[in-house]
Amino acid sequence: MSLHMRFIKFIAALTCTLGLLWQLSQPIPMGDKSIPPLGSFFNPFSGFWTNAEPAGQPGFKDISIPGLKEEVEIVYDDLMVPHIFAKNLEDAARAQGFITAQHRLWQMDITARKASGRLSEILGERTFKLDRLARRRGMVYAAENDLIGWKKSPATMQLLEAYTEGVNAWIKQSGPADWPIEFKLLNYTPELWTPLKAALVTEAMAETLCAWEDDLENTNTYAELGADAFNYLYPEWNPKQQAVVADTGQWLDIHPLLPPPFVASATNALGATEAPERDYLNDGPITGSNNWALSGAKTKSGKPILCNDPHLNLTLPSIWYQVQLHTPEMNTYGVSLPGVPGVVIGFNENIAWGVTNVSHDVADWYKIHWTGADRTRYKLDNEEKTVQFRYEEIKIKGKPIFRDTVRYTVFGPVTYDFDPENPLKDCALRWIAHDVPEQSAFDAFLGLDKGKSYEDYKNAIPGFDSPAQNFVFASKNGDIAIQPQGKYPVRGQQQGRFVQDGGSWMNAWHSFIPAALVPCMKNPSRGFVFSANQHSTPPSYPYYYLGNFEDWRSRRIYNRLSSMTQATVDSMKNMQMDNYSQRAADALPIMLRMLDASKLDAEGQSLLAEFKNWNYRYEPEMLAPTLFETWFDSCYATTWDEIAMLENQPNGKVPTDDLNRSKNAKISMVYPEAWRFIEILETDSSSVYFDHPTTPERETAKDIVQESFQKMQTYYREHPDKKVAYGQAKGFMLKHLGLIDAFSRLDLKIGGHRTAPNAMSQTNGPSWRMIVELGDQVQALGVFPGGQSGNPGSKYYDNMVDTWASGNYYELLFLKSAGENSPRILGRQKFTAK
Repeated sequence: MSLHMRFIKFIAALTCTLGLLWQLSQPIPMGDKSIPPLGSFFNPFSGFWTNAEPAGQPGFKDISIPGLKEEVEIVYDDLMVPHIFAKNLEDAARAQGFITAQHRLWQMDITARKASGRLSEILGERTFKLDRLARRRGMVYAAENDLIGWKKSPATMQLLEAYTEGVNAWIKQSGPADWPIEFKLLNYTPELWTPLKAALVTEAMAETLCAWEDDLENTNTYAELGADAFNYLYPEWNPKQQAVVADTGQWLDIHPLLPPPFVASATNALGATEAPERDYLNDGPITGSNNWALSGAKTKSGKPILCNDPHLNLTLPSIWYQVQLHTPEMNTYGVSLPGVPGVVIGFNENIAWGVTNVSHDVADWYKIHWTGADRTRYKLDNEEKTVQFRYEEIKIKGKPIFRDTVRYTVFGPVTYDFDPENPLKDCALRWIAHDVPEQSAFDAFLGLDKGKSYEDYKNAIPGFDSPAQNFVFASKNGDIAIQPQGKYPVRGQQQGRFVQDGGSWMNAWHSFIPAALVPCMKNPSRGFVFSANQHSTPPSYPYYYLGNFEDWRSRRIYNRLSSMTQATVDSMKNMQMDNYSQRAADALPIMLRMLDASKLDAEGQSLLAEFKNWNYRYEPEMLAPTLFETWFDSCYATTWDEIAMLENQPNGKVPTDDLNRSKNAKISMVYPEAWRFIEILETDSSSVYFDHPTTPERETAKDIVQESFQKMQTYYREHPDKKVAYGQAKGFMLKHLGLIDAFSRLDLKIGGHRTAPNAMSQTNGPSWRMIVELGDQVQALGVFPGGQSGNPGSKYYDNMVDTWASGNYYELLFLKSAGENSPRILGRQKFTAK
């Protein structure tokens, strides 16, 4: 072969090779998604293969980190929990940032992206609406204001910066082989961490916990039903509940100057939004939590016991990351929020603390009165005000940059003015999370991390503004306490319940409840404090507030703690795993009394027997909870068919399946709370609301109960595959944050219910169970549904899931020194200055 021909073949082969290499470096489009470049993804040195960790024990190498002042020692236990021993707080924060990034960097990144409206940069236009709403709700604005407030505490800000530098030290020392697999699947590179991203992580939690409001739904419902019906169906206080802080006469002499009562206007309903559809069954908060503390008078050991199990949307990786931080100032253990320093829920050698959501409504909508079509100026008390413009750029993968303009008023952002069909298009959002905090939220947790006494607890938490939390406390000295800590606007009666007139400054928030009058309770004679997202106080509290409060778990917990003596750690495990539903215990006896059993056939009698033998527990192997859910839901939906009709006006069509809320509602309305429905069922069985408006007969509660039982019976006759034990019927899913099924746990059949202390739904439940007994030597148990690692290729990714699902716990290894020996220690590591 001639040299010329060889050269031609070489050029051809080189061209093909280069073309193949180029093709392997490009993502492959698949509709609105894409497959990552196959070349880099399958690269044996940096592709997904490198995320498969060895099956044996991990190795730990000593590492040099920039910025360290002194050497840091890390001890890893058999759960891969890092126990960080540092000689100063700054080094501890820097080490915590490095280790957390090593295990959870993608989780940190995706959380900050979602909060800041930057998902579309990596996921394309399918997340554009989410991003736009995050920007228009002012999530980044809120995070920026957080930083302004945090900078008032220079020492704490220094710790945040050290944590940030630790995260970035890991990012800079890592390469594609080390990056979490999600970066490779989505074909993007990790960005450096910033204090703003830490603020976005905290705002993501605020959005979950304190963004709830139903102003539009209440406004529409009031307009459609009128004042008398609205007041009858929607009372704000459940007389059967026990508040977080009881009335012991501490408010008798407090008479604050309050705004005048808010008078709702029975004008035309505003319409429906495109917001995520709400469950028609109004049964309290989906996200909730339990915590309690028992004094030594109620425990077998004579020492206080504190318990906490925050209920959140459960994901893999887990929401929480366990860590121990030991410095000359403190020795604390608990769970941290990946992306921010310190311990959020935990204990030290002297005290323990936990949190639940307070659930107050701290988000209001105000109707703005524009002076012109350009909506640049608006009226406020007959004066004209000019809006402030905030310009947003949303990058969309594979698409041009989308530029948006958000108008800000004195109340807040006008969120929906881009959509002429949205009933809130001319409304501004006033949200507590937008405010500049008085101090850093980290100050509260740092104060608790270092705390030794009740006084330290009381000094630590007042700066914590949002999202408001019920801080429960117990100390080795024997004190127990609880305080619904947050920043609460002073309101007139009913203010904040409806969309308000933004043309009058009288409707604005003018002040906040003074810190000294925020309710609290210390060492009550009953021997315990507790919270489960119920009302903070009874109606005798002198300040008006509103919210999305829980009605079932709190009653069960109160009843059990009231009668409990000689409590032990095992007693507390039993309580946290309690599947008893107070709602079922309230409703089922009433429904059974109203049911005419003589009208049931053999199949119906068999179903009835299931109910009569049921103990109101939502156990995974039981059939009765499955049946009850269907029967109760049918009773509820059949009763409120009038509201369903109003929601669907002007066509007046009632949804054909009364077990599901209409998908095409014309106006957004609120349904009566489940506790109120049960109360009416029992005390006003001839209420007009039990009557079907489309039939000539006048139905009563008994007719509804009978009809709904028949519907339930027919449903299971026609769908025998649905007549299964509760654990199978519920279908609990522990989904990966990126909704990747291969990285999820979809095989769990567990009990629990949102109305039971073990509050479980399909994707929501106890995100961290903790029990701490504060004896001479602190003993603590804990577990969360996941693992320390965020890497699906690691055995520490989901190694705690089965333990959590079975109701078991791990003893938490609380070390006193880096040199302490324990058979549970996996290895040790040193960080030195670079």
